[in-house]
Amino acid sequence: MFERLQALEDRYEKLNQLLSDPEVINNPNKLREYSKESADLEETVTTYREYKSVVSAWREAKSMLEEEKDPEMKEMIRAEIADLEARKASLEEQLKILLIPKDPNDEKNVVVEIRAAAGGDEAALFAGDLYKMYTRYAESQGWRVEVIEASPNEIGGFKEIIFMINGKGAYSKLKFENGAHRVQRVPETESGGRIHTSTATVAVLPEAEEIEVEINEKDIRVDTFASSGPGGQSVNTTMSAVRLTHIPTGIVVSCQDEKSQIKNKEKAMKVLRARIYDKYRKEAEAEYAATRKSAIGTGDRSERIRTYNFPQSRVTDHRIGLTLQKLDQVLNGKLDEIIDALIVNEQAKLIEQSEGR
Repeated sequence: MFERLQALEDRYEKLNQLLSDPEVINNPNKLREYSKESADLEETVTTYREYKSVVSAWREAKSMLEEEKDPEMKEMIRAEIADLEARKASLEEQLKILLIPKDPNDEKNVVVEIRAAAGGDEAALFAGDLYKMYTRYAESQGWRVEVIEASPNEIGGFKEIIFMINGKGAYSKLKFENGAHRVQRVPETESGGRIHTSTATVAVLPEAEEIEVEINEKDIRVDTFASSGPGGQSVNTTMSAVRLTHIPTGIVVSCQDEKSQIKNKEKAMKVLRARIYDKYRKEAEAEYAATRKSAIGTGDRSERIRTYNFPQSRVTDHRIGLTLQKLDQVLNGKLDEIIDALIVNEQAKLIEQSEGR
């Protein structure tokens, strides 16, 4: 581990020299590339330097303890050594986490797709609740939400809703939401007071850049149609809605949120690119990373990942066995406690894998 850290510090020093080189300064591509690499290394190198400083102070204190004769001074030095050892252990754990390979998608915007599953109208209402939950969470992070396509039902829910969340690090936090979400509650339409169980599925896809997914225009069929609202009634007479079909994969994306056909096509292309990228990424993972798949990382949409129990005001994430009696807060977008616990769990598994190699 420490050989790797020293190599990273050496590279960081080299990058700082390169960023002062006039030849690099006058080359925008190189300047951008080296600046990003330097920024990516900065936290690791800063932590490593702090670790080396603490180790140096710890060794010096141990040496002083051996030479010191005064009992009171010895006690003070022992207390200092204990503090330094605790700090040293803490920094070692931080460095292990910092050395975990970064998911290249972590900093990306995301496309979120929520679909009502088992439970009819109640499932559609729950899909609407999940949409509000993610919207409020996004707002708390300073991210921007943009609806791509929505299929509302007559009672205020959604059969399906697709939206983008634009913000730094959106995928790093929301990737854990992939899967089936289950709700247990008495439906508003239920007069007998019986608790029903319904589900909705959530898919979180990293937004793909054009350079990452090459889509040939010849492979896309474009259909236009009039936008429609709940129940299928037309909401305008212009052919502004757009449906894109990627012929090689069979992936279909529709967008009718904007009044402009051009804007709808642009939005639909973002979703199409993300879905194609997600498909190819998962196929690649299936080939070489089967051993690394876990309940959190698979993104298996058929998997029940979380239950929202209204009678007991309880939320349970089944992957890590976390239960919170904070249903109202969670549905109001306060997801940090759950997401932070999932991140820590994933980091622990990755550290275990790296140490087992």
